[in-house]
Amino acid sequence: MAELRPFHLAFPVHDLEAARTFYRDVLGCGEGRSSDHWIDFDLGGHQIVAHLDPDARPQATSNAVDGHQVPVPHFGVVLCISDWEALAARLEAAGVEFGIAPHIRFKGQPGEQATMFFRDPSGNALEFKAFADDSMLFAS
Repeated sequence: MAELRPFHLAFPVHDLEAARTFYRDVLGCGEGRSSDHWIDFDLGGHQIVAHLDPDARPQATSNAVDGHQVPVPHFGVVLCISDWEALAARLEAAGVEFGIAPHIRFKGQPGEQATMFFRDPSGNALEFKAFADDSMLFAS
């Protein structure tokens, strides 16, 4: 299999300064290049780019997963469990409202994972998760 490479994701935000504060200061993403219309962020070694769209509105679709309504679309990173716990505490301290609070999904089953969902200031849904055993990432 090929070496794992960083992914790139561009997404709309209605307020670049609010996005900068959230991704840089709350999530702790490094900030890269920027202009009056976009900002590059380092999300766990991956390049995400917030693009200004004053009319950006969140999606309202969700799917049932293990007893919760999971927002679609969403994006995030698979963390190690200690980093996931630290991020959950950081988000709670910052007053971030969780759409799905930090918890263990699929408890006792293949693919058991710690997960949490929340939205950025433009309503983009994010999920951060962690596995006690990363080999369970694609467990069926």
